[in-house]
Formats: sequence, C-alpha cells, structure tokens
Amino acid sequence: MAFLKVVKDDITTITVDAVVNAANNSLLGGGGVDGAIHRAAGPELLAACRPLGGCETGNAVLTAAFRLPCRYVIHTVGPIWSGGSNNEAGALASCYHHCLQLADRHAVVSIAFPAISCGVYGFPIYPAAKIAVESVMDYCSQTHCSIKSVLFVCFGDEVKMAYEGALKQV
Repeated sequence: MAFLKVVKDDITTITVDAVVNAANNSLLGGGGVDGAIHRAAGPELLAACRPLGGCETGNAVLTAAFRLPCRYVIHTVGPIWSGGSNNEAGALASCYHHCLQLADRHAVVSIAFPAISCGVYGFPIYPAAKIAVESVMDYCSQTHCSIKSVLFVCFGDEVKMAYEGALKQV
C-alpha cells in the first residue's frame, strides 16, 4: 500500500517521479495548475502535447516533464461540475484511475496530484477530496501497484483541510 500525504505547496517544485496536470481537453495549457505546469516545464511541454490531439474527460496521457523536477507529467482532464447530475463523480474517479495506470506502466514510485477539477471547473472540494483519496487507496491496494508514495498537493488551506479530512475518514 502506498504512503499518502497531504501538503500545501507548489506542485511545480515537488520532487517526485511524476506530477499530475489538471489539464483541459486541448492539453495546450490554460489557467491554474495547468498554466503553472506549462510555464515551469517550458515550451517543450507544449510541443510534446500538441501532437497528442487532446484528451477526453476522465482519461489521461503522459509526457516528459522537461524543466520540472520530475520525470513525467501525467495530464488528466477532470469533469466540469454541473450540479452532480452528469456523472461528474465517476469521471473524477476515472481521472485518478487512468493517472495511476499510466504511472504504473512507467514504473513511477512517487506521484503528486493537484485537486483535480476543484479550481475553475468548480467541483466541490470536500466530495472531490473524498473521491481522490478513495480512488488512490483502491488502486494502490492492488498487489501489482509500483507506486509507493502519493502526495496530494493543495493550493490553499481549505483544500488542504478537505484532503486531510478525507484521509482521516478512510
């Protein structure tokens, strides 16, 4: 089972094997975490994302990390919150599952997740944190999982409290 930890930090400075980017469908950069990761990784990241042709909501793709202090960036597209009636919870859980699958395939031992969909996509923080923690724990409880360390990197105190609370509940 992987070690799970919640930190308030800048995901672009975390030293892990892979960081997860809360990307948009185009994968060509945007605001929030996506923009910060693209800026920190340098223009090579955009060049690597361009030929991928985008990514569907709930799925994930992997690129090199370029100027970031990690080996990989795993880009995932979280759902846009629209009240919870459009399977947003299932799509968010799918993001975590696909990210962890890609990480496993590339022998990632440590991974850092932002609060996927909790920024401009408007997913409520507390249910999103619960989905994140449960999804990671479910996946990492599998015997084949290569991942030993999972960081939930939070951008604010309320988000950190939500993730800490979710971690205590499981």
